[in-house]
Amino acid sequence: MEAYHNPVLLKESVDALNINPNGVYVDVTFGGGGHSREILSRLGSKGRLFAFDQDPDAEINKIEDPRFTLIQENFRYIARFLRFYGVLKVDGILGDLGVSSHQFNEAERGFSTRFDAELDMRMNKKNELSAYDVVNTYSEERLSNVLFQYGELRNARTLAAKISEERKVEKIVTSFRLKEVLQAFLPKAKEHKILAQIFQAVRIEVNQELEVLKEFLLQTPNLLAAKGRLSLISYHSLEDRLVKRFFKNGLFEGEPEKDFYGNTNVPLKNLGKMIVPSAEEIKANNRARSAKLRVAELKSASKK
Repeated sequence: MEAYHNPVLLKESVDALNINPNGVYVDVTFGGGGHSREILSRLGSKGRLFAFDQDPDAEINKIEDPRFTLIQENFRYIARFLRFYGVLKVDGILGDLGVSSHQFNEAERGFSTRFDAELDMRMNKKNELSAYDVVNTYSEERLSNVLFQYGELRNARTLAAKISEERKVEKIVTSFRLKEVLQAFLPKAKEHKILAQIFQAVRIEVNQELEVLKEFLLQTPNLLAAKGRLSLISYHSLEDRLVKRFFKNGLFEGEPEKDFYGNTNVPLKNLGKMIVPSAEEIKANNRARSAKLRVAELKSASKK
């Protein structure tokens, strides 16, 4: 399991759920099953855990336990599939967002800048859109927007123009070829950082990661039971910003409307400050270095 994905902030994220042994919980990013196993260890015989993972590879980690159900779907459909299992309310939801160690380490998946692989980056291999399509078929303007919005690259237009120029001569098929095309814009001191931003941007577009996160978050107030909790780990500012704003305002942009008395109808409340991994955890698992855990609780049961 740990070879597949070393769970980040394991104790902190599960502690944050304040587990009721007889409660119903959801792990929306099953992966190697580390967080799910920890949740199950705290549940009694009547407790239940549902886990989501759209990557078929995650099935090898499926837990044989009558209290556990693995749903091989994108967690943007969380309410629909829980309803299929007769579940309308849950006591807590945990999410370890982003890419698993397994996906980064499988060269042929094309997620990592370390390997020369075909441009893919699909978390769900059944999806049609791949990194190849984004790099080779998007208009120069659309590609520039992807690099700017999701990679936060100031020179996004220049990068998109170079890609557009090169692909007219020959399609850009592999990760190393993409790196080669952009080599002039990768100063040695910042090469790894800039490449990571480029790959992040394309990956987010391929998997619609921010849209998925928004759709998921909007469903959570209606799914959580009274005092139900959300425990979410994010790895880059774009994810963290969405989580932080939704926890605070129930919105992704702007401020919530106030009633006649100046009160806002925000469904969740933040619990404590953002939590980051300890120096010891980062030393043991370098991928934990950018992790941020935020926790929220439903203020009251949804009336919908």
